Order: sequence, then C-alpha cells, then structure tokens
Amino acid sequence: MNTAGDYAGHRTSRRSVLATTGTVAGLGIAGCLGSTASSVRVLAAGSLARTFEDHVSPAFREEAEIELRGEYYGANAVMRMVEDRTKHPDVVVSADATLLRDRLYGEFTDWDVAFATNSIGIGYAEESTFGRRLEDGEPWYELARGTDEGDLAIGDPNLDPLGYRAVQAFDLAAGEYGLDGFREDMLAVVYEEPDEPQLMVGVESGSRAGAIVYRNMAVDHGVPFLEFPDEYNFADPELADHYATVEFTTDEEGYTAEGRPIVYNATVTDDADEPDAGHRLIQFLVDRPDLLEEAGLTVGSNVPEANGAVPEAIDV
Repeated sequence: MNTAGDYAGHRTSRRSVLATTGTVAGLGIAGCLGSTASSVRVLAAGSLARTFEDHVSPAFREEAEIELRGEYYGANAVMRMVEDRTKHPDVVVSADATLLRDRLYGEFTDWDVAFATNSIGIGYAEESTFGRRLEDGEPWYELARGTDEGDLAIGDPNLDPLGYRAVQAFDLAAGEYGLDGFREDMLAVVYEEPDEPQLMVGVESGSRAGAIVYRNMAVDHGVPFLEFPDEYNFADPELADHYATVEFTTDEEGYTAEGRPIVYNATVTDDADEPDAGHRLIQFLVDRPDLLEEAGLTVGSNVPEANGAVPEAIDV
C-alpha cells in the first residue's frame, strides 16, 4: 500500500506534453469540409474528440479518401443515443469496452475491436496554487480535499465512464491511504461537467485548478498531468480484480459499472448506412497505433483485440 510519504505519482511536464502534441485545430472541422469519395458517421466517447479530429480524421481522409464526421459525448450518453435511436452512426466508439458490450450487443451489433488503452490522473493548471503545491510534491488527495467548491472537475458519472472512474478512484484512494469519507468529501466539492469534451477548457484557461482526466486529454490540451498510481489509475490489466472491488450505478438506467481497466473499443452498427467505410475506419485504428500514441493513448500488448463475430473485412 502506498503512503503519503512514499507516493510521488508519475508527472508529465507541460514541456513534454507540448512536445508530443501538434497544433490544435477546432473540433468538428472534418465534418465541415467537402466530402471526398464517401463519408463515415462516428459517435464516439468525448475523450477522443481531439484525438479523432486532429490526428485520426486527417490521416484517414488522406489514406482512404473517406470523410470522418464525428460527434462526441460521454460514452454512457453515446450508448443511450444509440439505444433510443436519437443518433444513427455507422461507427460507435466507447471509452469502456464492457459498457459497449453490455448495452449494444444483441440488438445493435455482435462484435467489437478493442484498439487502445489509457490511464487517469489530474490535469492541472500549472500556475494555480493547487498546481504549484502538486509540483512541490504535496499529496494530491490532501490538496484536493481542501479545494474550494468547483476548483476541481470530474466528468458527470451518469453520462461517461471518465466520471464514474473518478468516483471509483476516490474509493480506491480512500482504501490506499485510510481516508475516511474521502469519496463523499470529494463529491461535495467537485464540479461535474456534463459535456466531456469541455472538461479541460477551464483548466487550460486557468479558471479551474484541475480535473480528473485521461492522459490523452492532458496531452490534447497541453497541460501538465499527474498520473495516479497503478492501484487506481485503471491502466494495469493485472490489477483488474483490485479495480473490480469498487463500482458505480448510474441514476437513469441503473447501469452498474465495476471498476475495470480502461479499454477503448469500436464497432459498426448492424444498420449502418456505410458499413464498408466503418470497417475501413476500424482497420485504420488497428493499423495506426503511432497516431493513437502520438495523441496520448497507449497501445500495449493487450490490444488490438477482436471480440465477437468481427467481419472478415477487418484483420486484427
């Protein structure tokens, strides 16, 4: 078990983050350009907004001459939109592989491909008091507990896995450090951002001290990142049983998500208008780990992985 004395965390400096990310373009640009040979509609987890728009979309357009038209929301909200048919995507991409399988298998698809992993931690405003004290080595959980209401943000746990993973991380950290009431204390002070792609905006501008985010989101926005230890960053497959000791149940659907390693996956829906273009996009994600890693995701030995009746057009 880590203690306050021996925990330092894994920090990614602002300089190294900026060195790994390119010029940030506005979201939705790909969808505004003229179509080439064809297009593919993508409904994806909000944490992938800039990853897809700034990295995947232009490279895919150049290679395949297919326009990626993306919309990005919390993955739980994505599943709800597919289930109630308010959105009609060709490709669905989730930040929680199990969530997609639990919610869409049977009625909308019977397969998926896992293509990347991630970790969570704190993206923070470098010049804030919170950020300076983090960089001086003070334990994040002591600083977080003492922040003013709204200084720190998490995703809405009822809308996206990043939100419920933040809550689960509070539970696991409480066990690691003997922090009685830590989850309740944190939920009393954090701001729950309903629009996941906007989670880092306040941190980037300096109006918010920090947010519990995925590593790639900090890379996307060029802010420093304090990665949580393996015990609660949901990045280590070997700690799956440990992560599963915590859970969160959403308000509306009553969906219970156990803690589990972060795995991104994608599928093409059974009623997709452009299934061939969808298959090509998923193959592209499998074939270009360099783009995903450039954007701050991880492509380790456990991905890519095929699940279910993956079409022959996709070679995993």
